[in-house]
Amino acid sequence: MRTYYLDKISEEEINNLTKRPAIDFEKVSEIIKPILTDIKLNGLKAALKYAKEFDGFEGDNFKVTKNEFDEAGKNIDPKTKSAIETAFTNITNFHLKQFPSCYEIKTMNGVVCSRDFRAIENVGLYIPGGSAILPSTMLMLGIPAKIAGCKRVVVCSPSKNGKINFPLLYAAKLCGIDEFYKIGGAQAISLIAYGDKSLQKVNKIFGPGNQYVTAAKLLVSIDSDGCSIDMPAGPSEVLVIADSNANPAFVAADLLSQAEHGSDSQVVLITTTLGMANNIELELANQLEKLPRKNLASKALESSFTLLTESIEKAIDFSNKYAPEHLILNIKNAESYISKIINAGSVFLGEYSPESVGDYASGTNHSLPTYGYAKTFGGVSVEAFMKSITFQKLTKEGLKNISDTVENLAEAEGLQAHKNAVKIRLK
Repeated sequence: MRTYYLDKISEEEINNLTKRPAIDFEKVSEIIKPILTDIKLNGLKAALKYAKEFDGFEGDNFKVTKNEFDEAGKNIDPKTKSAIETAFTNITNFHLKQFPSCYEIKTMNGVVCSRDFRAIENVGLYIPGGSAILPSTMLMLGIPAKIAGCKRVVVCSPSKNGKINFPLLYAAKLCGIDEFYKIGGAQAISLIAYGDKSLQKVNKIFGPGNQYVTAAKLLVSIDSDGCSIDMPAGPSEVLVIADSNANPAFVAADLLSQAEHGSDSQVVLITTTLGMANNIELELANQLEKLPRKNLASKALESSFTLLTESIEKAIDFSNKYAPEHLILNIKNAESYISKIINAGSVFLGEYSPESVGDYASGTNHSLPTYGYAKTFGGVSVEAFMKSITFQKLTKEGLKNISDTVENLAEAEGLQAHKNAVKIRLK
């Protein structure tokens, strides 16, 4: 990892450090546009063609059957099954608190306004299945969809030899999923965004993915025939702030837990002493050699860096500019800095709060904004699967009370019909 001293670099260099490793979305989009167009025109037939070409899909049974769900529940490893169930309970308990409250208010005599929430009826969940199978992502998306009350929840994930692995299917079953398609990549995004005569389109797509999936989500979201998406997202990332009290082994493990996601991931270390930075580098080298995915992690470290700062306050200032997906405060009295954190997807406080607990089972959601989008987006929540509707009811007295205000504003904007809609009722 490259090392920089915050007080020795220019503002321009600081801004450059907040930028992620470049992904050429324009180039990627040009690759997948023909795929999306083909599936938009030819539906499932085209989607299966690409699933066979890119994912090695076999056979014609592209939808998970009830027997396959049952088989997963019976054959899953007991320890894995127990872990999924514990995670399911924690995530459910945390997300139940997110269910939004409705309210009603009288703004004037005779004028009552209210706000209510409704679940999005049709949603699609994308679960990556490339170099790693992610039942945890199934829980992170399926649970809030279930709590929100979505009528139809569709899941897509690439299959291996025509099968979806047992932990993923068991997690889906716990979430009440019964519509699960063995299709991944941009072809899956396109299929559920545009639909087919035999497969109804969805209204919103959730879930992470590689650069092709991300580009596909962005493209369908700006197509009037497509659908909405949860958020723009890029590769996974973590920023760790460590003081002189931090355990170098803990910090190195946290950095590597994100680096192993993929070669395009980025990890950032900010610390106040060069000695700590050097000790963490040694730990990184030692732990890296023991990882099965060390080649991926090594490539991620090449585009990562260490930043030396004079204080924790300056470290947090940089973090707010960077806006990390995951922020770990491995510092003394971490809670006292909570109010200073402005931009972050999810924050982990203290030396015994590794990012991996949030990835799996603490209860918070791991589907988070990356690539600096934490400046404007929060992570996936129950509210993300819902939309609000406002209502108003006026009595005749209420309309009289507000009539002058509305008529004068309509007159100022030159919208006579708006004014007339009030006047005609009061004649």
